[in-house]
Amino acid sequence: MNVAEAIKLINIKHLDKLYIGGAWVEPSSEGKIDVVSPVTEEVIFSVAEAREPDMDRAVAAARQAFDKGPWPRLTHAERADWMLKLGEALKARNDELGHAWTNQIGALHAVTRTSGVNAAATFGRYAAMAHTFEWEEPHSPGDGHGRAMIVREPVGVCAAVVPWNSPLGLACGKLAPGFLAGCTFVLKSSPETPLDAYILAECAESIGLPAGVLNVVCAHRPASEHLIRNPGIDKVAFTGSSAAGRRIASILGERMARYTMELGGKSAAIVLDDYGTDEAVASLTGSLCRLSGQVCAALTRVIVPRARHDDFVDSFTAAMAKVRPGDPYDPASSYGPLAMERQLERVQGYIAKGKEEGATLVYGGGRPAGLNRGFYFEPTLFANVDNGMTIAQEEIFGPVISLIPCDGEEDAIRIANDTVYGLNGAVLTHDNQRAYDVARQIRAGNVSQGRMRIDFSIAFGGFKQSGVGREGGRDGLLPYLEPKTLMLD
Repeated sequence: MNVAEAIKLINIKHLDKLYIGGAWVEPSSEGKIDVVSPVTEEVIFSVAEAREPDMDRAVAAARQAFDKGPWPRLTHAERADWMLKLGEALKARNDELGHAWTNQIGALHAVTRTSGVNAAATFGRYAAMAHTFEWEEPHSPGDGHGRAMIVREPVGVCAAVVPWNSPLGLACGKLAPGFLAGCTFVLKSSPETPLDAYILAECAESIGLPAGVLNVVCAHRPASEHLIRNPGIDKVAFTGSSAAGRRIASILGERMARYTMELGGKSAAIVLDDYGTDEAVASLTGSLCRLSGQVCAALTRVIVPRARHDDFVDSFTAAMAKVRPGDPYDPASSYGPLAMERQLERVQGYIAKGKEEGATLVYGGGRPAGLNRGFYFEPTLFANVDNGMTIAQEEIFGPVISLIPCDGEEDAIRIANDTVYGLNGAVLTHDNQRAYDVARQIRAGNVSQGRMRIDFSIAFGGFKQSGVGREGGRDGLLPYLEPKTLMLD
């Protein structure tokens, strides 16, 4: 299969409309948002652009569904049944969802082909919690009189604002716990990747999800900020850059609205002295290829003992020479293009900055030979990187690794923590106790042993400027609930 053939398999009926109040409605303007293929650099779809009046209409529909509709008044088990139906509808469109993801950001189809199945699993995990979560917690009153309990009620109307790199998965990670809690949603897709949200809306329509529970819009920044400012929004769930997160938090702080945020990262992999060089490089190079390095949790700072630095340079060079960027439908490709032209320009800018500040460009740093069309970029290694350099402090969001020498374990931990971010990390060692001991000293929300691992079935999120709150598991459900203390006779 090739890109042109795959695009023909994406069958979305209402790209010229918005999904609001359980119906496909005309937008307030004739504005369109083009979806550009990162493989061909051509426009492959256009969708309706939501403007400020459309945002207000979507919030009003979600508000009506929450304040007066049946959704928050159903039992948790009843809402779980709806979630399972939605999951089945997504599974039925699994192939389309996989092709949509690949053709919007260039991700390997080998990665995206289970997109709908994975989304259904997210809804399934939370649906199961309807029967296991403690929705009412009994307590003994401090004054010894009567009885007390904490009940957990839905936070209200939520705006789910999702990025372009994993649009369906990150949307479902917000919708699933919120639906279980009893919340209603306005889902604002990224203008680069609206197709997944449209298919999700068509799935909601197909199962008869109560009107206003899910509203889907696609917009640029001005209308998106208007959505955030709308007083009818009780909570915002946002995944994206730390800069955008700070902006959203400042707006919501004006009215004490709730929010959870999963933001940027500059995650470190600490290689301890017992871990083999080639073994470490194989793991880290594989992680580099995930979504072409466009992953917030990517292990982009590799901290190695100074005496082994040059060995790592040689091993990375050999490993990267075997990495093949290419057509996302070609089984021989290691990864596809970057998602968009501005992302390619961003990565190129950081390459120039790294060289300017004195890092050694060992491998890559440009377009792969023979790939002059599409937003492709070579796997890239900088060596002799000082942790204070821009390429070690700012999120590049591309297939670029900074190799940083350290002087012992304590120094490695210091370097790992010397960042405004704190999303992810890894300790490469075969000693389980050392992995635990070092991991406990890394200021990050997720730390794994031996390789990059993240698990949205447990909890995912960051310290410092990498976010507020968690997504996944019980910790991902709590932000959609308001605890209420009842004191009863």
